[in-house]
Amino acid sequence: MMEPRPSGENYQLIVRIARGEIIRGTDFSIEETLVALNDKILVAGAGGFIGGALVSLLRKQGYRDIRAVDVKPLDEWYQRFDDVENLSLDLNLKENCDIAAEGAAEIYNLAANMGGMGFIEHNKALCMLSVLINTHMLQAALKQGTVRRFFYASSACVYNGDKQTTFEAPSLKEEDAYPALAEDGYGWEKLFSERMCRHFREDFGLITRVARFHNVYGPWGTWFGGREKAPAAICRKVIEAKVSGKHEIEIWGSGVQTRSFMFIDDCTDGIQRITNSDILEPINLGSSEAVTINQLVDIAEDIAGIKLKRNYDLNAPKGVNGRNSDNTLIQKYLHWEPSTPLRVGLEKTYRWIFDQYMAREKGEAGVVREAGAGR
Repeated sequence: MMEPRPSGENYQLIVRIARGEIIRGTDFSIEETLVALNDKILVAGAGGFIGGALVSLLRKQGYRDIRAVDVKPLDEWYQRFDDVENLSLDLNLKENCDIAAEGAAEIYNLAANMGGMGFIEHNKALCMLSVLINTHMLQAALKQGTVRRFFYASSACVYNGDKQTTFEAPSLKEEDAYPALAEDGYGWEKLFSERMCRHFREDFGLITRVARFHNVYGPWGTWFGGREKAPAAICRKVIEAKVSGKHEIEIWGSGVQTRSFMFIDDCTDGIQRITNSDILEPINLGSSEAVTINQLVDIAEDIAGIKLKRNYDLNAPKGVNGRNSDNTLIQKYLHWEPSTPLRVGLEKTYRWIFDQYMAREKGEAGVVREAGAGR
């Protein structure tokens, strides 16, 4: 029995590759895969937290042709820069991925439906639909023939849940993603998209790099509205308690869950290091400084100069019991790992959220809010 032939545009794409009408990634030399300051760089999900921080870094590094794309209206982006080409496009749609990727030499795909544990536990289907974004973006990158490197933002949520049942913060190695038992919804989509990147590299020669993020936090991130992650949520709750004079805080779960948290500057630095490396397989990008949620609250209280009564909601979404980043491989390949101490990064985050909170209470403009699906 013959294998069924791909149909429609996908088949035509394969035919054009075979005819040499589309340049395969392997046709570039190693030097040619590194972008110059005047090459076009696409950041997908640029209206979100990490995407916005990456665009900011690229500008500071002198890149002059940056295209920033996000599904949110431009006035709802976390950070937006006038000297960047800013486009509001729904990248779930294939035609929009074609528009976004046009002429790009390098693509950073950070676009996804995501948030903290409260969001991903209650929006599994929405999270899984992000598979359309990465699939269509890979196809668009291949179709353009100009893309030298393609970065995909994965997550520690791909790891096998059975390896995260203790509260002792098991350090997860890259190999621990298999046998697969990812976080339902969000984690499975990330794991599938990792495989798509691998097979586009193996089958079509598109140079892809994948990083598994571990809990990124910092200024310019979501801090209220339901998509915020633990560091921002804890900072906001401590600020609310201090400003209101009601010295209590609600904590999701028992407080003994363990996590590591990576500061945003380490994240964007790591993204570029991994993108420009020869690392073929997905790799951890996270801090190895594990703390319990109670210890996270301790730090936030100390920064605020306050002690709060803790009320534990054992029925709230809380995720796995323990998770930490094993950085053996990234140290081996890059001689580097995220290094910002949690206390240092959280203090910067707390100060920024405090200013945001006071601005919101006064009805001032410029308050970051999460209203869409950018990362």
